[in-house]
This record gives sequence, structure tokens and C-alpha cells, in this order.
Amino acid sequence: MRTTIPIFTFLFLCCLVIVSCAQSDKKHKKNMDNESATTALDENKVDTAGTQVATFATGCFWCTEAVMESLDGVKKVVSGYSGGTVANPSYKDVCTGTTGHAECVEVTYDPKVISYADLLEAFFRSHDPTSLNRQGNDVGTQYRSAIFYRNDEQKALAEQAKAELDKSGAYEKPIVTEISKAQKFYVAEDYHQNYFANNPDQGYCAFVIAPKLDKFKKVFKDKLRKHI
Repeated sequence: MRTTIPIFTFLFLCCLVIVSCAQSDKKHKKNMDNESATTALDENKVDTAGTQVATFATGCFWCTEAVMESLDGVKKVVSGYSGGTVANPSYKDVCTGTTGHAECVEVTYDPKVISYADLLEAFFRSHDPTSLNRQGNDVGTQYRSAIFYRNDEQKALAEQAKAELDKSGAYEKPIVTEISKAQKFYVAEDYHQNYFANNPDQGYCAFVIAPKLDKFKKVFKDKLRKHI
């Protein structure tokens, strides 16, 4: 009997950790606390004068959003879908992996505070760009690594960053990040917006996003928003 409890405890912990973005979506209650509130941007009154827009996909958009919102100079981050062939897709549609869309975020930023090159660095450092159509337990083309450029300058910078990283040998495997021209961006359902900030105790947020975000903050401590 002495070995029974540890075994069941181990199995229980495994079940908690092995969680994916789509599975976690079955429960999306909002439960913001004071600590998590600091990770969310005040996006109600955003001055977009002089700002630019970038679009990135690093797997589940809940994580991508949390990472990008932590950076100083980022004014607004919206979760949504792009790169597919179906108009007005729902989260359920995208999760089938048949619409061609990637879960991604649209980042509005002030180039005087943070550059597109800085965002690219954050993009590559915050996920595994060598994993094809997969990030952790999230599997499917909807979780692919992608950069959707909006002009020639963004395209050139993205291709340069990808080539330099490949050449540097930073990764054992080649980078598979898709670099494509931005298509129509479909805003995701309301409950997906600021998901991590609103649901810090939810399984995926606590066991996947939080540790990744903490690690990211240590690396990018000089580029983070104040009071975060």
C-alpha cells in the first residue's frame, strides 16, 4: 500500500501538465486577480498615431499575446486567425486544422520605442521555430510558426533574422518558420482576448504560459513594460 499513493499522485500530476490550448478552451471563465491584471494592456483608449502593425504566430495565441503584451512600446495585441482560406472562421473551425489559418496575434506598436527587429527577436526567442506545425502538446497547422509581413521592409527583416539564426547554429534543426504576406486577419472571439491575464489559474495558463512568460521576462528584462 505504501507505493499506491505516490503512483496515483504521479499520474494525477501528469494529467495536469499534459494539457493543450484546445483542451483548455473547454473552460474559459474569467478570474482576473491583481497580479495577473498587470500583464494586460489597457487597450480601451489606444493612441495609434505613429504606430505600426506586425502579425506573428507562435503556436497557441494565448501565449503569443501574453509575451507581446509584456514588451514596452507595444500598444495593443489582438488574438485572431490568419493565413487560411475560409472566411470568418470560428475557433472551433480553426481547431479542426482544415481552414488553413494559424492562431496569431496582431501587434500594434510604437516604432520609436520598440523596433520591428526587437519584435522579431522576441518572436524567435519565445517559441521553438524548428518545430513544424507543433508547439508542445498543441499539434496542427493552426499552431505553426509564422510571420505575416505587411511590407517589403518587414519581409526583408524577417528573412534576414531567420537566415542569421539558421547560420548561427543556435538550433540543432533548421528553422521552419513560415514567412508570408499578411492576409485578412480575423479577430478571435472575445473570451480569447487577454486570456492569460483573465485566467491565470486555468490549467494551460498556469502550467504552460506562466513558466514560459517568466523565462521570457528574464531574457528581455530591459525591454519590458514598467510595473509588470
